[in-house]
Amino acid sequence: YTLTSFGESHGEALGGVIDGCPAGFPLSVDEIQYELDRRRPGQSSVTTSRTEEDRVEILSGVFEGVTTGSPIGFIVRNKDQRSRDYDEIKDLFRPSHADYTMQAKYGIRDYRGGGRSSAREHIARVVAGAVAKQVLAVYGISIQAYTSQVGPVVMPWSYQEVELERAEENIVRCPDMETAEKMIALIREVRDQGDSCLLYTSDAAD
Repeated sequence: YTLTSFGESHGEALGGVIDGCPAGFPLSVDEIQYELDRRRPGQSSVTTSRTEEDRVEILSGVFEGVTTGSPIGFIVRNKDQRSRDYDEIKDLFRPSHADYTMQAKYGIRDYRGGGRSSAREHIARVVAGAVAKQVLAVYGISIQAYTSQVGPVVMPWSYQEVELERAEENIVRCPDMETAEKMIALIREVRDQGDSCLLYTSDAAD
């Protein structure tokens, strides 16, 4: 099971090819879309304001809702490419981004939102992960994720001590509501300061 992704943050689209998915597995596009909707930008005050539908189109590898065993090709088209927003930084390297790395390695970089190094490339991984989740579900395997730490704010409980489903009840996806409120407050505080959260290590339970 391998994923090859393509596209840039401000190009026409992003997408990928999933190779090695077995034939005969039921695959719901709605469930893939659900996962994309979870990561879609512009959902809250603590995410990017970019507005995108992020609608997935399956191009190959699925017939009548079942995998065929051939490569699964998919695409998600970009709609809100405000490339002009990046004109001021086309001659500058942003700290904590891959701008300089891309320039040093390739001798050229796409300054519009980071190009291939943009977090938007994550879309291809979300789709591939959504496919993998559906295949694993056939074998009774489920996957759940949550946010345990933002900067110095750490959830004081292990995952066995909380209801992981409650992570969907807040915008930072932390299953402990009190910790989630602190995380949101911190994100808003550093955002208003024009800053970002530092990376912290902690002794919190895994």
